[in-house]
Amino acid sequence: MAASVSTQTLGDDQRFGLSRHVVLPGPLRLDGGGLLSPVEIGYETYGTLNADGSNAILICHALTGDQHVASPHPRTAKPGWWTRLVGEGKPIDPARHFIICSNVIGSCMGSSGPATIDPSTGEPWAMRFPVITIRDMVRAQAMLLDHLGVGQLKAVVGGSMGGMQAISWAATFPERVRACVMVASTARHSAQNIAFHEVGRQAIMADPKWRGGAYYEANDPPAAGLAVARMAAHITYLSEAGLTEKFGRRLQARPDRPDGAKSFGFDADFQVESYLRHQGLSFVDRFDANSYLYITRALDYFDLAEEHGGLLANAFRGTKTRFCIVSFDTDWLYRTAESRAVVQALNAAGAAASFVELSSPYGHDAFLLEAPEMNRVIDGFLRAEP
Repeated sequence: MAASVSTQTLGDDQRFGLSRHVVLPGPLRLDGGGLLSPVEIGYETYGTLNADGSNAILICHALTGDQHVASPHPRTAKPGWWTRLVGEGKPIDPARHFIICSNVIGSCMGSSGPATIDPSTGEPWAMRFPVITIRDMVRAQAMLLDHLGVGQLKAVVGGSMGGMQAISWAATFPERVRACVMVASTARHSAQNIAFHEVGRQAIMADPKWRGGAYYEANDPPAAGLAVARMAAHITYLSEAGLTEKFGRRLQARPDRPDGAKSFGFDADFQVESYLRHQGLSFVDRFDANSYLYITRALDYFDLAEEHGGLLANAFRGTKTRFCIVSFDTDWLYRTAESRAVVQALNAAGAAASFVELSSPYGHDAFLLEAPEMNRVIDGFLRAEP
């Protein structure tokens, strides 16, 4: 079975981007013991691969992200999620780099996941889709790079779950990665993070419309459960200082209560309540509930040390990859201490590593927001390649 490819130009200039979808024959061997075949991947590319193939950069997205890193989202029309870092004149520039960003398997923006069709039944996989890991996502990306003719990456770059993929790339395919940039991330998921994810999963599965994951035919997804899951997760992306500065205890003004008086009921009295409800409702328009279950489980299973005999340094023994680790001081989802643990393991393995903790009031989401210091760090690191 040959790969089939569909392509959509996102602009007149190829540097702006090409949106693509490929069906690779596979099979992809999964950590859980199964095989996935075929393997569908939605992805975008920006720029052009140079003659010696030395300018390719892979961008890895976070949990609810997608391949639209620097182009408008097809469902929401919002700008790409990392346009502050990727674009003309930015540290990752299509004028200098061949940029690839793929939707992870398990997701819902063109890659194989619960909502895609199982060829053996002609129906959506739903909960029959195999459970996947971060390393499975990376192996699927490697298949895509093989398809694109990219033998080695100048760099793999990611934040949050994307950072887990980036560090997993360096450990799984060290010969294919010259540089690795891990931002606001970790080498393993903590008990606290697993707990937050379980709250979200239970909210989805408790929604009567979930139907054991078989809601596609009725086109009536468990929107209420998914919205609550998003609300709970979104709190972890922010900081207490940021929430206090943005909302405090200010009341929500309404047409019938322009002064923001209390309702003495259970409507969204506080601005922060209204904000979280908006985040939850807007999320269900662009994301699949089953995909949320699968990707959060992949995050929970992530433990790079466990994959290498229980010692994180073993993941990097003998590597020639250069590493840049970036954390933010108000990020309590993936704390700076977790980034330092990665740096210590890199040092123990004799790997070339640089580390910086940046100050920001925005918590975990700082890597997606205006972060000029982060841009300067990443730009300098990428330009310093020997």
